[in-house]
This record gives sequence, structure tokens and C-alpha cells, in this order.
Amino acid sequence: MKFRTALIIAVLTAPLSAALFSFSRASDLDRQIPAPASDPANTAASETAVLAGGCFWGQQGVFEHVKGVTRVVAGYSGGEAKTATYDMVTTETTGHAESVQITFDPKLVSYGRLLQIFFSVAHDPTEINRQGPDEGTSYRTAIFPQSPAQAATARAYIAQLDKAHVYPRAIATRVEAFKGFYPAEGYHQDFLTLNPTYPYIVYNDLPKLAALKKVWPQYWREQPVLLTRK
Repeated sequence: MKFRTALIIAVLTAPLSAALFSFSRASDLDRQIPAPASDPANTAASETAVLAGGCFWGQQGVFEHVKGVTRVVAGYSGGEAKTATYDMVTTETTGHAESVQITFDPKLVSYGRLLQIFFSVAHDPTEINRQGPDEGTSYRTAIFPQSPAQAATARAYIAQLDKAHVYPRAIATRVEAFKGFYPAEGYHQDFLTLNPTYPYIVYNDLPKLAALKKVWPQYWREQPVLLTRK
């Protein structure tokens, strides 16, 4: 997030063509990609997924609009509890990635389907330690499985997409051991919904919502499920 202020200044002062370039990069996240070949059913009432794909503002905003999702928390995963703060994570020395913890009803939307949305419209899975204007290991693309079944599904799906050459480059997403998830500070929660005109959101995250609505109309929910109230 240390690059976001600089990005906002650049967007507001740059020529229109440069601003449109930033927007088009985000708008490219609208791929139709195949579903996981392996996506075991889960009859539980609730399941949790932890995903990292760049700035958690956009990730939270996207998944809050997915039908079947009941709760999305922005936070940190990959490091220790004592370093799970914004100030520490932005030093890029903690091992944490900006992440989202997604609680969902697996009878309405499967884990595999969430991964399909994650890979198709929520972020660019071929970027290494960056997303859009943000750079560093805290912006890496990663999956933190909550069970052996989730780990197997994630690894198989990455291999499937790579084998099919869905992307022009190899997928950089790593399946990492889950060490814990730590909610981010309150001012980060529901940031996209509460700040829809914030320049970073306009140029980097609102196009992801448009892509979700376009590519996944059957899973699009107009009113997001929020942690906070407007």
C-alpha cells in the first residue's frame, strides 16, 4: 500500500492516456477460464477460504459481491501474529501477504468456483510479488488452504490451467501452508464500498467488480455483504 499515494498523485496529474492505461490493465481481468476438473462437494453448512491477490481492498470488494459468500475479512496471512499490522507488513519483511478470509456456503458456491473467480477476474495470477501498481511480497498471489481437500483442489487447478496455457505466462500463485489469518485494521475493512470514488479504487478495483458482473452474472450479488455499515 505504500505505492498507493504515489499512484493517486500520478493518475491525477498524468495525461489522460496514462490514466486510461492503468484502467485498461485492471479491465483485462475478465477471462473466461475452465472450471476445476476436481472440485469435491462439501455438505457442511459453512466453509472458509483464505486467498491473497494483491491489495486486499479489491479482493474484499470482489468477493463481497459473490452469491453464497457470507463474510469477507481483509487481513494478513503467511507470517506471525506479532507482525500482522499494516506498518509491519508494508516493510515487506514479515512473510505476510495482504489476504482475504472468505466464509461461504459450499452448497451455493463451491471452493473450486471461488478459485475460478479468483483466477479469472479478481487478480492477475501470473504476476510475481506485485499486482498493478503495488510491488512487494505482501502483494503476492497465494492460496492458504484450510484443509487437505482445499490444498489438493488448488494444486490440481493450478496445474490444469498451466497445462491448458490459459495465460500467456506461467501461473505464479503459490499454495502455501496456512499459519493463521489476522484481520487488518478497521479502516481497511469494506474500503472499496465505503470509498468508491477514491482514485486507487476507481482505477484498480472498480473494473474488477465490472468484470465479476460480466463474467459471472449467475454469482453476482448487487448488494455486498459487509463487515461494517455505511
